[in-house]
Amino acid sequence: MADNDENEIIEHHDDEEMEKRGTPRNPSHLFLESVTSLEKDVHSSTQSSHRLLAYSDALLAIIATVMILPVAHTKLQDNEELKESIQSLLTTKVSVYLMTFLIVTVAWAAHIRLFQVIERIDDTLALLNLACMMLITFLPYTFSLMAAFPGSVLGLTFFCACVIVIGLIQALIVLYGFSRPFLLNDHIQMSENPTYYKHHILKVIMKVPIMCFFAIIFSFIFFQLSYVFLAIVIFLPYISQSFKWIWNKAVGGQVEDTDHVLLYNYVPSEPLSKERVEAFSDGVYAIVATLLILDICEDNVPDPFVVKKEFNGSLLSALLSYGPEYLAYFGSFATVGLLWFTHHSLFLHVTKATRLMGLFNTFSLAFVGGLPLAYQLTNEFPRGSRNELEAVQISCVIIFFAGLFQLAMFIVALFNERETLHPYVRYGGQEHAFMLAKLSLYPCVALGTFLLTCVLSRFSAPIFHMMEIGVPFAFLLLRLLVRAALALLRWLFCPARPDVARIPVEEDDLQLPINDI
Repeated sequence: MADNDENEIIEHHDDEEMEKRGTPRNPSHLFLESVTSLEKDVHSSTQSSHRLLAYSDALLAIIATVMILPVAHTKLQDNEELKESIQSLLTTKVSVYLMTFLIVTVAWAAHIRLFQVIERIDDTLALLNLACMMLITFLPYTFSLMAAFPGSVLGLTFFCACVIVIGLIQALIVLYGFSRPFLLNDHIQMSENPTYYKHHILKVIMKVPIMCFFAIIFSFIFFQLSYVFLAIVIFLPYISQSFKWIWNKAVGGQVEDTDHVLLYNYVPSEPLSKERVEAFSDGVYAIVATLLILDICEDNVPDPFVVKKEFNGSLLSALLSYGPEYLAYFGSFATVGLLWFTHHSLFLHVTKATRLMGLFNTFSLAFVGGLPLAYQLTNEFPRGSRNELEAVQISCVIIFFAGLFQLAMFIVALFNERETLHPYVRYGGQEHAFMLAKLSLYPCVALGTFLLTCVLSRFSAPIFHMMEIGVPFAFLLLRLLVRAALALLRWLFCPARPDVARIPVEEDDLQLPINDI
């Protein structure tokens, strides 16, 4: 009200000033002023979406990761066969964790694409995003119901209903954004046909709710088929692209031109926000590291009565009995930290993240989220027992795949290296061999540890902990080892030729892309 009064006073003084000068106010000038002030008011109500996206990424990272807690905190008896326990876990809690992680990351990837289209927000969009986040965070509960009551359609119905409502909210966000073009990214604002973008994005968004709607219908007819529809929801983009490619090859038609659609084209090279991929990944690594210390605080603080009765009041003696658990904690934290370090090193050299890289990143993070389970298993059973060996081998498998999918991201980036990588880590670049060795270290060490425990089964736990503690020193010496290995290979296979060494080489020639080999 005060602002309106102030504007009226200013306009009144302007009128008086013009009357004194004998110059009447131009009506067209008044109209332009009113339009400009309206535009300013509209834009002043908008805000940057950075904080909203950071909050959403943190929330989704927590929801995707904490579902490992019911798995990691499952108590296993010493006399119980670990294989049977793992089989029961895989059919219930582990499957719930993996499905929840994949579904949440699918929702997160959809959120990335949505807010690459809408770059500015207002209060309405912020509230719609909160409603969307509320339903996404409810998804783990629906999966828990589905795992606890696999024969009931209620849990499946709850899940599908949540996904349908999430899709409708996202469609509403798109409609609202296109009704206010100043909220959209600059490319769509300057395009000649923004309606085409709106229809294309809505068509892609509504595919998932439609699939879930069919899953609800088939849950009352043929229950097992509804789970097939849920699996299709996760891999729908890749399935649709595969069928489109097969159809074009079989019929001989032309591939649909989607170059003018920057987003929502579901091709492997579709760009994803590199900053949001980093933020979500950092959130997962941070939560996993936090879950490890929570386990220490919960399980390894001695009871005062036990200390007084069994250790004669000596707290130090009581703490020394937890020595293997502390060793397992520091080794597990070092593993989480160094996997984050390799991920950080990779994305430090990535210029653009693609959809396929995001998929491999999701798989890597899913195994990283299983590291609290590996920590629990490695100190759960008696030393030298068969269960301990199998627990150590399961931990090696988790670490192996977490590192392997990181390496897969780098290999995918190499196939389109001119757009995705800095020149010095491309094939032939100065840092290429070092980056490849850094990403290959954990898969190689985990595989070597697995094979070594098969031979020396009685020393499986010490071998595993030595691997966890020794890998940080291997990272410190890695650059020196890579240089020595390259020098040895050059000496063996590329003998020095003085006449060639004098020829000047252009910098671009040192960075020969892999596609040109």
